[in-house]
Amino acid sequence: MIIPEKLKIGDKIGIVSTARKISLVELKEAILILESWGLKVVLGKNLFKENKQFSGTIEQRTADLQNMINDVEVKAILCARGGYGTVQIIDEIDFSNLKNNSKWIIGYSDVTVLHSHLHKLGFASLHATMPINFKENSRASLKSLEDSLFGRKNIIECKNHILNRLGEVEAQIVGGNLSILYSLLGSESDIKTQGKILFIEDVDEYLYHIDRMMISFHRNQKLAKLKGLIIGGMSKMNDNETSFGESAEIIISKYIKRYDYPICFGFPAGHINDNRCIQLGLRSSLRITEKGAILVQDQ
Repeated sequence: MIIPEKLKIGDKIGIVSTARKISLVELKEAILILESWGLKVVLGKNLFKENKQFSGTIEQRTADLQNMINDVEVKAILCARGGYGTVQIIDEIDFSNLKNNSKWIIGYSDVTVLHSHLHKLGFASLHATMPINFKENSRASLKSLEDSLFGRKNIIECKNHILNRLGEVEAQIVGGNLSILYSLLGSESDIKTQGKILFIEDVDEYLYHIDRMMISFHRNQKLAKLKGLIIGGMSKMNDNETSFGESAEIIISKYIKRYDYPICFGFPAGHINDNRCIQLGLRSSLRITEKGAILVQDQ
């Protein structure tokens, strides 16, 4: 796994949008915060273009991400927001320059497409908050991203959960948004989970669809040979008039009862304000006790 070098004061960080459109007003807070960390912000040429709901055409979004990958002065790439659209450009991007010019690619939600594809290619990436959310994010969320960018130890603790399964494991972490991972099954961007810690989170999904996705993960052997499982925010779930009758957490717990690896629920990552940074691809230590869980990542 290729792990990007830590950033230094004065380094350039690029901002692009691979999915939904965004405005400069929505980015102002994030730009100020990034500059307060000592970073120089570089905006994608087409960042503020609009094409229906998207931040420009497929060609424009592809060009922005490709240019940031190719620019040797840009040391990290931060996706401005999620939404939908990253999968439209994933097969048009040439990631080969990252082999000799590695850099963090950062985001969550729809950016899971990038995380999954990069992991398949052997590049670590950061599942973390994005500029659209900086204003509402907890201080711990932003510090987690800052620490990860600058190569400091990343330690995340969370409270005990009744559905947790105790244990300790050390392995690579993969994953991201459950719906996106589900949509990538069988594609060139589909991740291998065997021998790894899988992280999943989701938002605004129907409960029956959570069940459908977990069945599919089970049938595709994504759950069978894990070293551990981390469940982040399962936020704003929907139900039909005839209730499904179970929460997202209970649905997930049903499909992992047959396995014996450590499991952590309620992890502070995902579509929540306290969205901590997870260094995907890094070998990490996960310990779950009666008091709660702790994840330690050290580059």
